[in-house]
Amino acid sequence: MTTIKKPRNDGRAADALRTVKFTPDYVEYPEGSVLIEMGKTRVLCNVSIEESVPKWMGGRGTGWLTAEYAMLPRATHTRSPRETKGLKGRTQEIRRLIGRSLRAAVDLEKIGERTILVDCDVLQADGGTRTASVNGGYVAVGLALQRLAAQGLVPDDAMLEPVAAISVGNIGGMPCLDLCYEEDSRAEVDLNVVMMGDRFIEVQGTAEGEPFDRQMLNVMLALAEKGIGEIREMQRAALGAANV
Repeated sequence: MTTIKKPRNDGRAADALRTVKFTPDYVEYPEGSVLIEMGKTRVLCNVSIEESVPKWMGGRGTGWLTAEYAMLPRATHTRSPRETKGLKGRTQEIRRLIGRSLRAAVDLEKIGERTILVDCDVLQADGGTRTASVNGGYVAVGLALQRLAAQGLVPDDAMLEPVAAISVGNIGGMPCLDLCYEEDSRAEVDLNVVMMGDRFIEVQGTAEGEPFDRQMLNVMLALAEKGIGEIREMQRAALGAANV
């Protein structure tokens, strides 16, 4: 794919990620904790390990992973009420996406009858909160499993290759990687892509205006694959540098 050089409002080339930063062990108490920053978006990912599985899984000798997602009331420019009377459809959709994505990253048979609980809390939102949650969640789960492996409770290879996610949008006819909120709000096409290696776990795509053709889809998927490849290397580096 030809590299796109046209600058955006923040000065990035269209094929450039925002600045990505992983801070492992951001919270002391969870088995795995990571603050991920993608531009101005900040998500705290905490992992808890329970020594049991849901009742419907009991006796199978395999584990489970589930995720929760929430946005703090002042994560955005105006306060959003807490979801105390049931989860909104968007919240339910995102937590299912995170769970599906991170289950692909773990060999659940190798962790025994344990449940991995991933809590993703958005501290500040500027677009891409679901993709940031997947990216940070992978590192947080990796930290937790590294610690279980160090105790001899799970094998070293229970964690599989990195799973990462990114958004892509078509803005004024220009495919752009890793959208901030301002870009996402005016994108003509919006994609969220989750991958493991060169394989897709999920592709969520919507035309906000005119339908888009296969050629545009191919360009956007190639752009997503490029960005995800860069994030995977950052995930590996964050896990390698962590003090376990």
